[in-house]
Amino acid sequence: MTKFPAITRRNLLLASAAFGATIAAGLPALATPARGGTAIFLLSAEPPVLTTIAHTAFNSVYVSPKTTEGLLTYDFDLNPQPLLATQWSVSDDRLRYTFKLREGVKWHDGKPFTSNDVAFSIKTLKDVHPRGRNTFLNLVDIETPDPLTAILVLSKPAPYLITALAASESPIVPRHLYEGTKIAENPVNLAPIGTGPFKFKEWVRGSHIVYERNPDYWDQPRPYLDQLIVRFIPDAAARSIAIETGEIDLAPSTPVPLSDLERFKDLPNLAFETRGYQYSNGVSRIEFNLERPAFKDIRVRQAFAHVIDRKVIRNTINYGYGEPIPGPINPNLTKWYVADLKTYPIDLAAAEKLLDEAGHPRGSDGVRLRISLDYVPSGESYSRGSEYIRQALAKVGVDVTVRSQDFATYTKRIYTDRDFDFAFEGMSNLFDPTVGVQRLYWSKNFKPGVPFSNGSAYSNPKVDALLEAAAIEVDPKKRVEQWREIQEILVDDLPAIDIVSQPELTIYNKRIADHTLGGEGVAGSLAYAYIASA
Repeated sequence: MTKFPAITRRNLLLASAAFGATIAAGLPALATPARGGTAIFLLSAEPPVLTTIAHTAFNSVYVSPKTTEGLLTYDFDLNPQPLLATQWSVSDDRLRYTFKLREGVKWHDGKPFTSNDVAFSIKTLKDVHPRGRNTFLNLVDIETPDPLTAILVLSKPAPYLITALAASESPIVPRHLYEGTKIAENPVNLAPIGTGPFKFKEWVRGSHIVYERNPDYWDQPRPYLDQLIVRFIPDAAARSIAIETGEIDLAPSTPVPLSDLERFKDLPNLAFETRGYQYSNGVSRIEFNLERPAFKDIRVRQAFAHVIDRKVIRNTINYGYGEPIPGPINPNLTKWYVADLKTYPIDLAAAEKLLDEAGHPRGSDGVRLRISLDYVPSGESYSRGSEYIRQALAKVGVDVTVRSQDFATYTKRIYTDRDFDFAFEGMSNLFDPTVGVQRLYWSKNFKPGVPFSNGSAYSNPKVDALLEAAAIEVDPKKRVEQWREIQEILVDDLPAIDIVSQPELTIYNKRIADHTLGGEGVAGSLAYAYIASA
């Protein structure tokens, strides 16, 4: 039985009643936090829901953990730390995970938090969460021998599981408010009731969300903030102005045009934080709809790969930020990243030849194909990148119509209506490729209506077998080899063209402190954040 200590984070803050004066290993001791005040948190797009029990929409992961917690949180090295669970152990055969839960925790409506909530939530994640069917694939039972003990029972090992229990990824929701409902349609998703440091107050559509301090939070005296306001500013120029003028305290995921970053570095009230993205590890990619006749032919996909230049997107669209990637894995995941994968050199003549062979000759107007490109509305890089892709493909006779839409419409179009040809999007690798990458290529994860799953409808039995084997492999070296083979097949099959690792940073006003304490960054609860100066 492998046991993990209840508390391991050290040397950040002064005495803490709940954590025994310990949190966030490796960070220096700081001044006593100030109590009170309001922090303004910026999102580039309005989230469709405020909890992530059945949804992983990009901006939902930033708001859900403010109200709804997970069993564990993680330091910058992704070592697990206590949250709703205070102790945990894993059996020697790696088939039983035992969690001791925190005493005295209450839901925002006053009901007690128990192991029944944990069992219900994790079973629900397995059923309805876009990544949950991968993460908890081998889960066969959850035992609740008492109100403060939950035991996850697996049929096969899941080497990534202990890292999959963060609030944004595996939220624990109140059973008494969700049981017997359609989880994705439950109104609690829009007005969350959680155990977290902040209580939901209001959501003004198109404008902002207001959260207020939870006075009964289990980790007193936190949270320090009286109020957290989340603003939505979809226009990039308006976001830059709001940050520059001091209206915003926290702005994650590189929220301004990359062309503004150098100028922002000279502003005395602002600072940059590059940590806090260890849990996400995003990449940008082009995903083909393999149900479309044109893209069923691999020669068409190969032609596109010979035209779309990753380096142009990195150097021109991303202003030199991020790294070109030959496959689906972010270089930050060094153990899994393969730098020497097959690539398709930029070669317009080769692209034209492939399109001819695929039965798409140029017409009298010079056009071979007329298709649409949808980009994810989560940053300037995707809209600008789509314009580059349109111009590049025009050189080989492909007429591309670029479509823009709000986040909810985009998600419905791609994953429910299947009304798209190809998309330019961002995806998170997360902390392990079985959780973050498998969902995009596993044929069993092609589930119309489930967002951020296998949007291409890709199916390869060999890849399925390798993905499923890697998901249970306990030998780290063999698992790395399996993921290398998976990536080699994917760059041959080309259900997607991977472009660059996402340049992720948080811009913050220097008046706010202790917002980034671990691998989840500002996608954590912000329970420790405080206003250090007016």
